[in-house]
Amino acid sequence: MNELNKPLILYGVPLSQPVRAVMWLLLMKRLPFRMVLINPGSSGENGSRHPTFLAKNPSGTIPCIEEPDSGFALGEAHAILSYLSRKHGWTDVYPENDQLRAKIDWFLHYHHRNVRVAALGLVAPKIRKDLDIAESIQSDARRTLNAALKTLDCDLLTKNRYLVSDTVTLADIAGYVEIGQLQPQFTNVLDMSSFPNVQRWLKDMAKVDAHDDVHVVLKELGDISVEAPSMDTIKRANKKALSQLNERLLDFC
Repeated sequence: MNELNKPLILYGVPLSQPVRAVMWLLLMKRLPFRMVLINPGSSGENGSRHPTFLAKNPSGTIPCIEEPDSGFALGEAHAILSYLSRKHGWTDVYPENDQLRAKIDWFLHYHHRNVRVAALGLVAPKIRKDLDIAESIQSDARRTLNAALKTLDCDLLTKNRYLVSDTVTLADIAGYVEIGQLQPQFTNVLDMSSFPNVQRWLKDMAKVDAHDDVHVVLKELGDISVEAPSMDTIKRANKKALSQLNERLLDFC
């Protein structure tokens, strides 16, 4: 490959919800990329707190992208999604219409505190029992997420097929990786049967191109509602997902 045409680098792990959002967009758009595994929170050589990684993304979070041709690096999934869409002219998922784009931006801001943090508050205690996350925190997360799902079910998804329009946008990609992971076929940590429009949206999103490729890690991890997965199980799930991702990327060559 020409030195000036090296593929985009995506730093992270497939188990990370925001990393999966960026993966999904890249696969949908068939943009060649290479995933480099980064251990979140670790200061080791391949960790997100290592000086080399912090030089690219000072917040020490995943995902982070890097463009090898220019050296430009960018963290935060929502910033990455909108940046790539603007750069490559992906107006189907990030329309040029100012008002529609503003609605997508609104959801991405709303999502961060009302969906992402709450969903994480349900999954993290099951994944990381060692963190001993208080039951009160988990209860708060459940209340916040149920309130957000009610907003989606009774408002957004009554007006449109998807979250802000009748076609898939960045809002849906960001929203699904958090909400979709809670379903029975994945982690199975939240009953969403009382939200029929959300249920319909989840089924629609499961038909979007590359959905299955992006969610290999969750299939491998399985139901965590009763028993927390071991670290070996988590590592195997990430490695399996990365292996299948690399196979899919071969189609882009």
